[in-house]
Amino acid sequence: MTNYFEHHVFFCLNQRADGTACCMDKGAEAAFDHMKSRVKKLGLSGEGKVRINRAGCLDRCGEGPLLVIYPQAIWYTFVDNEDIDEIIESHLINGKVVERLAI
Repeated sequence: MTNYFEHHVFFCLNQRADGTACCMDKGAEAAFDHMKSRVKKLGLSGEGKVRINRAGCLDRCGEGPLLVIYPQAIWYTFVDNEDIDEIIESHLINGKVVERLAI
């Protein structure tokens, strides 16, 4: 059995109602929008390629914002769009983990 997507990216986009730290407070939504747009623009999205998805809480709030890429199960944190672009270029296109962002 083969994977439907080569890479399946999940962004934690949880917003905590009680005000405790969460990925949404740290720019996760903007990073999600940026990655989704870039992946489409680069022609990387679709069956057999890359899928960018929203996720609820991934239960690593203190390390966020974060995303995880399957099937490799590589977790990343990020600060800005340059970090997202590096993850796209290195991991999604070239298959190399971005060690400085991996958690």
